[in-house]
Amino acid sequence: MARDGRPPRKKILIMEVSTPKVEVKPVDPEKIKKIWRVAGILAIITAVEFLLAFTMDGGMLRNAIFIGMTLVKAFYIVSEFMHLKHEHKVLIWSLGLPCIFVIWLIIALLNEGSAIFSYFN
Repeated sequence: MARDGRPPRKKILIMEVSTPKVEVKPVDPEKIKKIWRVAGILAIITAVEFLLAFTMDGGMLRNAIFIGMTLVKAFYIVSEFMHLKHEHKVLIWSLGLPCIFVIWLIIALLNEGSAIFSYFN
């Protein structure tokens, strides 16, 4: 207790606040070149898709080409921007094989569903 009968004041610790130091580094031209290369490849594939969309007649072949090119773009994006290309091959296969099986499952279910539908109609 203090002399005047009040409880003693609590001491407040003042900590020094440090601001993080930001170091600006020059841009790596190789990284920029790589990003432009990836963007160019994706743009070329997209341009081919647009070309096929306006020149080919609609049908199963055109749909299969679109699905294939979309899968190529998806796997390319995953390999480049998510850095899967630089991982161990076991990890790549552990992600790729289930995707292949899911695609096979969708194709098989669509085939069976259309066969059952045509059987009952």
